[in-house]
Amino acid sequence: MTSLLARRGLRLLIPFLPVLLLSACNTVVMKPSGDIAAQQANLIVVSTVLMLLIIVPVIALIILFAWRYRKNNTAATYTPDWDHSTRLELVIWGAPLLIVIALGLITWISTHVLDPYRPLQRLDAARPISMDTKPMIVEVVALDWKWLFIYPEQGIATVNELVAPIDVPIRFKITASTVMNSFFIPALAGQIYAMPGMQTTLNAVINKPGIYEGFSANYSGAGFTDMRFKFHGKDQAGFDAWVKSVKAGTVAGASASPAAGALDRGVYLELEKPSEREAVRRYSSVAGDLYNAILNRCVVPGTPCMNETMAADAHANHHPGADTKATVPAGSAPDEIRTTPSTSVRKSPHAPI
Repeated sequence: MTSLLARRGLRLLIPFLPVLLLSACNTVVMKPSGDIAAQQANLIVVSTVLMLLIIVPVIALIILFAWRYRKNNTAATYTPDWDHSTRLELVIWGAPLLIVIALGLITWISTHVLDPYRPLQRLDAARPISMDTKPMIVEVVALDWKWLFIYPEQGIATVNELVAPIDVPIRFKITASTVMNSFFIPALAGQIYAMPGMQTTLNAVINKPGIYEGFSANYSGAGFTDMRFKFHGKDQAGFDAWVKSVKAGTVAGASASPAAGALDRGVYLELEKPSEREAVRRYSSVAGDLYNAILNRCVVPGTPCMNETMAADAHANHHPGADTKATVPAGSAPDEIRTTPSTSVRKSPHAPI
């Protein structure tokens, strides 16, 4: 008798096992610390509730009909010639149509409001910011299999460690060295792709101090699993102190080495070589043109830069027979990709699709 009750109790618990397992998870996506990620979490909740307005009644009616019209229920009404009800069809088609319209409207609005290329309009729901507010620039390079972060305004760089002040808009410029990757800090914002020879942009802000997980969300080879880093959100004083210590070469910790000197093209070429489980590195200075050289794939001395090659090709196409030399701004990107969770649109008119 006891074993029978135990088996019945186990069968009753089986449907709830996923809920019990998920209850132990750290659902950072639904409880983020950055405003962009918080708006995305709200979008997930609203979309899920709207879809459940159809899913829950349908499941309930399936169970009801199966029970109501079971074979041995002779009291159920039997109408084999019934084929139409205007009232019922209005409900069946009208309710889903209204929900689809609502989802479409929400998606259209959120696609523009949460566009990763769009400058931030607020720090959070209670604190708007002006459009002329200057964000902090961080240049991100996805390597095999590690992350390089360059701070052009501070003149420093790090490997597998990202630090930023809270309540300060951040503009990430993102590219890759060899293969396509994906930059993702769930507590900060949604993922955005990193592609060699192309640049994507992400505008975001972190609102709470803390240490958050960052990782690659796109499989990129053998070392993909360990392609992770820590994102530190600090107050402004803490961030300034961190920058000062990196420049002085005094930052060290259990999982990091002291500042490794200057990051120039030669050092980068060694860093670019594939490696796994790379420890945190910090560079007290960085070559000013390094990121643009990485982006335009001309770090190796003597290699023509992509932006110069494309500008020369465009000039030659518009002026046949003319000198093919053309000048381009030093910081221009060869191709810029706008990415959302489901779309990507090339902005450069000269790059092949």
